Amino acid sequence: MRSKTISREFFASVATVVILGLGVVCLSQTAMSVGYFASERRAALTGILDGAAVISEQLAAGKGDSNIIITEPIPDDTLRQRAEDWLELFNTAAQTLVFVTDENGNVLLHTGGDVLTGESVPAELLSEIDVSGEVFTVGDMDGVFSSNYYVLGRAIEADRSAGYLFAATDMGALGGYIGDMVNMFLLSAALALIGTCVLSAVFARRFTRPIACMSEAARKLGGGDFTARAPVDGCTELADFAVTFNNMASRLQTIDNSRGQFMGNIAHELRTPMTTIQGFIDGMLDGTIPPEEQKKYLEIVSQETGRLSRLVKNMLDITKLEAGEYQVHARSYNIWDTVTDVVLSDEQRIEDAKIDIQGLGGGKTLVYADPDFVHQVVYNIVDNAIKFTPPGGVIRFAEKRLGDKIELSIENTGAGISADALPFVFDRFYKEDRSRGLNARGSGLGLHICKVLVNLSGGDIRVESEEGKWCRFTFSLPAGDAKKVEEPAASGPIASGKAGRR
Repeated sequence: MRSKTISREFFASVATVVILGLGVVCLSQTAMSVGYFASERRAALTGILDGAAVISEQLAAGKGDSNIIITEPIPDDTLRQRAEDWLELFNTAAQTLVFVTDENGNVLLHTGGDVLTGESVPAELLSEIDVSGEVFTVGDMDGVFSSNYYVLGRAIEADRSAGYLFAATDMGALGGYIGDMVNMFLLSAALALIGTCVLSAVFARRFTRPIACMSEAARKLGGGDFTARAPVDGCTELADFAVTFNNMASRLQTIDNSRGQFMGNIAHELRTPMTTIQGFIDGMLDGTIPPEEQKKYLEIVSQETGRLSRLVKNMLDITKLEAGEYQVHARSYNIWDTVTDVVLSDEQRIEDAKIDIQGLGGGKTLVYADPDFVHQVVYNIVDNAIKFTPPGGVIRFAEKRLGDKIELSIENTGAGISADALPFVFDRFYKEDRSRGLNARGSGLGLHICKVLVNLSGGDIRVESEEGKWCRFTFSLPAGDAKKVEEPAASGPIASGKAGRR
């Protein structure tokens, strides 16, 4: 069984519409033609009966008081012959059969040759004529004719007798017309189907070409070729679909490139401390490092082990956050408690770098959030600020209320972030050594974790920078309720330790 294609479906649909349309036209034209023929024949037969009535009166006048059309038998052979001659004139000139019956429907005179079968006109039809004075019917009059006719009948009355005058014309012309119409319909249908086949093939190819291109691009994309793109053309719907597909492909390409860069960074991050650890330990084991120097190098080994631990923890945090394994335990509390704790935990680094801290110790500002989440966000931002603030620089804290949100900003002087890098700062795996003077110690995960945690808390985070002068991270959190302030709880696992370096 052959599979359906858009081209076949399109052709079948168009062909069906064309055939149905021609069929409707043919039926409606046939119905109108039948009505037109009947109306035209009735008008013609009316004129013929009017003329026959005049002739009947003249013939009757020639015989005295007797109406020869309705008198049976007609004794005067000459008069009968004159009547038959006049009736034959109608038949020859107007191609119309005229006949006369008595009051019982028996045919007295006619010009129909062998068309009349000898049957009497039905009594029901005569009664209808008596009531209405005239009747128009179509058919064989219950066997009076050997074929179908248009028939118009009237009542004729004289002094001593009564009868009926009929005029009829053959329906063969209608049958021939309808037959010709059917033949023309069949010819038109054949030509229309041929034209439909050609045009549907052209239009179907035009409509399906963008779909085929998108299908090919999707196959390439599924095969790992993230550079595949679909052409943006065709109708609006297909063009919009192509744009959406290309945006998805671009995003996948970006993610793939970022993942490749991230894996390279991770490999470097793992290789560097592991090489250092292995070199120092091998030096101690083979005696290259004397015993009195071993403590110094063991401290370096400890620091490098801490780097490995933080890197692995960041990766685990990302995995758990994206899997939804962390639950938000929000409560109302003073955000400055968290900021102060983070700054005090890095006090030694701040003093060693001679960094000036400004704006710390603001009033009581309540937020409704998970303290563990906020602790890690503040820690990651402050850690970066300390790392990239030059000696003698400034780290400045500020907060303000905007409606039902509290915004906290952390600004530091220094190299800042380049304008090209700003849109990607919070992207997962993103790392640019030029931005803010980043060294190779970051993994590109810390700020992505910040964005995820802030979003989970119902807030938003953004970054602003003037390259060479300053950089400012601002994040918002829902404002807290003073009536629902709870006692601080111990920090959870996500906030414990120095996790989340960028």
